[in-house]
Amino acid sequence: METNQERPKNYLVESILITLFCCLPLGIVAIINATKVNSAFDTGNHAEAQKASENAKKWMKYGLIAGVVGIVLYVVLVLVLGVGGAALQGAGF
Repeated sequence: METNQERPKNYLVESILITLFCCLPLGIVAIINATKVNSAFDTGNHAEAQKASENAKKWMKYGLIAGVVGIVLYVVLVLVLGVGGAALQGAGF
């Protein structure tokens, strides 16, 4: 049985990059969903493949947002509020 349905994007590369550089827990969830896309599509379960693709994209975006928020908080705490420098000054450095 031939289908003309196009394989959904699996977002695997993007999910791996999010895991490495932004947010490990959310990136792992994205990788798990990304790996389900091809296997579901190859078994003929196109609806499940599409759902896994959408979930991978969703978790990848959540991981990216969490990573950006973490970086912004770090910059605010260290550069603006001087949290790291205050500890060193109090220690006599």
